Amino acid sequence: MAANVESMFYVREKPWHGLGVRVQEAPSSADALIQAGLDWKVLQEPIYTEKEEVIEGYKANIRDTDRKALGVVTDRYKVIQNQEAFAFTDELLGEGVRYETAGSLQGGRRVWLLAHMPHEYIISGERISPYLIFSNTHDGSGAIKVALTPIRVVCQNTLNLALSNAKRSWSMIHTGNIQNKLEEARDTLFMAENYMDSLGKEFERLRAITLPDKKVMEYMELLLPVEENATPQQKKNIRRLQEDMKIRYFDAPDLQDVGRNAYRFINAVSDFATHAEPLRKTANYKENLFARTVEGNPLIDRAYQLVSAA
Repeated sequence: MAANVESMFYVREKPWHGLGVRVQEAPSSADALIQAGLDWKVLQEPIYTEKEEVIEGYKANIRDTDRKALGVVTDRYKVIQNQEAFAFTDELLGEGVRYETAGSLQGGRRVWLLAHMPHEYIISGERISPYLIFSNTHDGSGAIKVALTPIRVVCQNTLNLALSNAKRSWSMIHTGNIQNKLEEARDTLFMAENYMDSLGKEFERLRAITLPDKKVMEYMELLLPVEENATPQQKKNIRRLQEDMKIRYFDAPDLQDVGRNAYRFINAVSDFATHAEPLRKTANYKENLFARTVEGNPLIDRAYQLVSAA
């Protein structure tokens, strides 16, 4: 398990991010809180100097179960408890929602959950399963974020393209009237539907863009460039990555009937970005890979920009 992962679960088959402890059935929110190790609350307490003087304007966020300090925040900061995050998703997606994975990162400073959206989509003859990710921080380092991640079911590739006409993520800061902001966030389903509709249209457009093999190779070299001052070993490593991406484009069984087009190229890059092992495996590389699922993977976005400009 990645070094920065404190607690996490996943259901049945290991997910694309490869993180967590396996459970048999997708749990309800009450069970998911426990399975994910998120059944704790954040307390806000005053901060004192060594001379026991109160530091005005700031508070410490403390985990109630072990008294661990998660972060120092301003007194305007409003806590969103883990239970509230699950309750928000329960209400958003309806009764009976099941969570695929959830967990705590960086010693509880960052938490998140991932749930299936109410239904799958058939786009260009393929099953696309959208997931909703709710990410929150307890150390004051970031906003509450809700993100949509469509997964191509046949190969578990993420396809969260940065569309120009539809947002894939929405965020809100921890100040002001949090309940009002959560009310606004209930527009998430509308925004998600808009994104999926736009994604379907974009897939059709990408299928219509024919890519000669020479152009595909040019794009791969742009995505994985060999720097002029690279050492022989670095050049060898990049060539290996390029070869990996090439195999995912030309030889992937699930893409044989797709045609030589931009849609195939995006899927190959997505497969590479989602599943390829890095040249160096850091202790938390899988965690970083999953973080890109929330934020959007820059490699996939770059590939999309290349074919869109063709």
